[in-house]
Amino acid sequence: MQGQQTSTLALAVFSAVLGSLQYGYSLGVINAPQKVIEQHYGRSLGVLPEEPLLLSENGTGTEKQEVHPSVVMYWSLSVSIFSIGGVVSSFLVGFIGDLRGRVKGMLMVNVLAVVAGLLMVMAKMWKPHVMVIAGRCVMGFYCGLSSGLVPMYIGEIAPMAYRGALGTLHQLAIVTGILLSQVLGLEFLLGNDYYWPLLLGLSGAPAVLQSLLLPLCPESPRYLYIKRGMVEEVRSSLYRQQLFVALMMHLSQQLSGINAIFYYSTAIFERAGVTQPVYATIGVGVINTAFTMVSVALVDRAGRRTLTLIGLGGMCICAVAMTVGLVYLSVYSWMSYVSMLAIFLFVCFFEIGPGPIPWFIVAELFSQGPRPAAIALAGCTNWTSNFIIGMTFPYIEALCGSYVFTLFAVLLFGFTVFTYLRVPETKGKTFEEIAAVFKKGRKQTPGTKKTGTETGTGTSTELEQLKSDSHA
Repeated sequence: MQGQQTSTLALAVFSAVLGSLQYGYSLGVINAPQKVIEQHYGRSLGVLPEEPLLLSENGTGTEKQEVHPSVVMYWSLSVSIFSIGGVVSSFLVGFIGDLRGRVKGMLMVNVLAVVAGLLMVMAKMWKPHVMVIAGRCVMGFYCGLSSGLVPMYIGEIAPMAYRGALGTLHQLAIVTGILLSQVLGLEFLLGNDYYWPLLLGLSGAPAVLQSLLLPLCPESPRYLYIKRGMVEEVRSSLYRQQLFVALMMHLSQQLSGINAIFYYSTAIFERAGVTQPVYATIGVGVINTAFTMVSVALVDRAGRRTLTLIGLGGMCICAVAMTVGLVYLSVYSWMSYVSMLAIFLFVCFFEIGPGPIPWFIVAELFSQGPRPAAIALAGCTNWTSNFIIGMTFPYIEALCGSYVFTLFAVLLFGFTVFTYLRVPETKGKTFEEIAAVFKKGRKQTPGTKKTGTETGTGTSTELEQLKSDSHA
């Protein structure tokens, strides 16, 4: 019986994180074939000749060519429309999750992913810029929903002892998807003039597999709990504090500068003399994935708060090192290696805590009643800040120059202090214990020093309480 429960849990988690894999793939897939796609945009718009762009071994043009303003506009829209779709749809996570359940909700939104994939895979059949932008918009709408539904479902079916590790699998699937898109985007694979529509269209492939597996997965017992009308009353004054912590943790993820690091990495690798910076960027993706695995192993041992503090503090130091490396790059050539090392360490610290933990800690901070709404608000904050950073960073970089990472260092220091002062440890605690921490300023109430996980008896998880009900 125990083995059957374990296999059912494994199937459910694997099926759910296919949506996260799809999200990560969609995030990273648009970068590698940029020059090729811009060439197709230009030909479709009539501003470039019909001859295809010749690419060198590292996937860049053999000659420096001026990109037409209309091509730049449509390309920028192709990238940013993804985040806009996510911002809009993230508001609907709670509604979709409660409408028909978590499993059926994920099944319903898969229609969007398949439609988006078909639009992009058929990009050459009509106007590429219109097809890609439409596909990216629909895919962003899907990912905004998926990025909320997946952590919600996993957090609600995970046993308390493995809640952190299973919750971190959402982020592991995201970075795996990013790495997969980077590898498939190499010119000799799919990132070329002939196969780029297939490269983009594959972003909808995991939805097909997930649609086949989800009907075999159990519904969240907590959703069934809602359907029976036994949701506890919402304590608004208490949840206001928890919501503030949840939103700040999502802001710390996006305002940490991680996207700016990826933006800068190729240029820094080029300055360091790396002949094919695309492979160095893939190396960053490998480290990204490897240290997310480290977080999976540590999060239920070291705790959420500890790993977040280590991650944010380490990233702050790396941002300072990055600034020093950039400022003195023209004076000392070896400073480029300082910058490279800072990039790799920055990514390592990000994936230890600030990357994966905000996604699942929201489900731990809230009971069943306000949980879907809280996840929706946190997701919207994440997507909105992601969009703002993506749109404003080039201007901030132009204004601040080599000192651009000083801004992120200051933000990271502030987030580190906030985490130390306001974020409680949720490892091994039930919602009632977490609520008591907020109520008494992180001082545990009598009788909650040891949880069911630590003693083998005592307080059972919310899920175990629901199991006593035959309908759940």
